[in-house]
Amino acid sequence: MNKALSIFNQLRPVTVGFDNIFDHFERMFDNDFSPSTYPFYDIVKKGDNRYDVEVALAGFNKDSITCEYADGLLTITSKDLKHAKGEEEDILHRGISRRYFSKSFTISDDVEVKGATFKDGLLKVSMEKIVPESKKPKTITIK
Repeated sequence: MNKALSIFNQLRPVTVGFDNIFDHFERMFDNDFSPSTYPFYDIVKKGDNRYDVEVALAGFNKDSITCEYADGLLTITSKDLKHAKGEEEDILHRGISRRYFSKSFTISDDVEVKGATFKDGLLKVSMEKIVPESKKPKTITIK
């Protein structure tokens, strides 16, 4: 048995309401989890409640990528990258990777995707953790 799955199974009896998280990680390990390194990306924490996912996409433009968020999964995908007719004949060396990719990130239920920008070959998806009043610390009056 995978060591990581063993840890998750040990945590289940002492947690409440995290079943979907454990199920997600189990599916990842069942599928021989080995994340692709392409395209390169950073996850940046900006303050207490804001995050940016920054994806390096040299050779792409905003029309050649899609960014979707559904069911807690942020997915960034390249569209069909057909080269213009005759373009291949002029390229002596292709060092800038413009291959198809699909990169997914699992987003917590309390994180809201605010938007995305694309500038200078860098896609930036901005998010914010929304802390509801019910989850903020409160003092309990003792009677």
